Amino acid sequence: MPPIRRALAALLLIVVACGGCDRAPLSDHDAPPKLPAEAVQQLVRDLRRNDLASYARHAVPPALHDRLETAWREGRTTWPLTELPLEDRLPGFLQALAAPGAEKKLQAVYQRQFAGAHAELRSAAATLGLFATQYVRSEGDYSTEERDHYAQLIGAISAWGQRAPLGDPKRARVAIAQLAAAARQTGLTGADALRLTGMDRSLERLGPFFGRFKQTLVGYGLDIDASLDRVEATLAEQTGERARVRIRYTMADQPIDAYVRVERHDGRWYLSDVLRHAEAEASRTASARSAQPHAPVAKTAP
Repeated sequence: MPPIRRALAALLLIVVACGGCDRAPLSDHDAPPKLPAEAVQQLVRDLRRNDLASYARHAVPPALHDRLETAWREGRTTWPLTELPLEDRLPGFLQALAAPGAEKKLQAVYQRQFAGAHAELRSAAATLGLFATQYVRSEGDYSTEERDHYAQLIGAISAWGQRAPLGDPKRARVAIAQLAAAARQTGLTGADALRLTGMDRSLERLGPFFGRFKQTLVGYGLDIDASLDRVEATLAEQTGERARVRIRYTMADQPIDAYVRVERHDGRWYLSDVLRHAEAEASRTASARSAQPHAPVAKTAP
């Protein structure tokens, strides 16, 4: 599939499969969380502010963060981008959007393949939602809590995709123009740009791009930031250094009610599943990464 077509297909798939970012009350976002629920709130606050670099610092202990930075520069991982849907397509997606004349080319491809195809796109959203839900319920490296959370989230996003005006060329023209400008501003459009730039600097540059992407979804009736302003994170149970936190929010007009596990290391609380995935990414070899099959829906935290 040509790069331009891959980029547009990825855009539409991410719109259907994309997870959300929760928001907690603002505070000193670098203060170590003293309570289990505060660990969840800190990470969702980072994501709500599009502060991916802070998310990476807060999600894992310092020693693991350093290992992940090394693995990133060695081309073995792009964590925490591995927590996103279709993360392997991101470099090509950015390149296609930032290319000279990308707006005109992408719009032309959209006109040929997607403009006015409302029924087909709604059917694709339903099919993708069904397939992804089946996958997270029975396949992949997910915990019990993740399987339940993601199944609810996928159902909500799939339902939105079935009513969203994804076939509207006017909306597509605006979205493509905004994303192309944001992609160029990242400066991460070279073939090996992410690795050469390093984890922290790459995440700093990508933050505004993901913020712009969320804003483009508003034009399709999905206001992630607004819908998650009332997120709740409350302690469900705690035994020593481990706890379980309940998170409740609304996504695409559907209530989400799920749990995450957290654990304490050196006096600081971290999400257990995020730690597990990050440790696996830090330990991954280059050959294992290149051979790794990609799930239709990747992990999204929290």
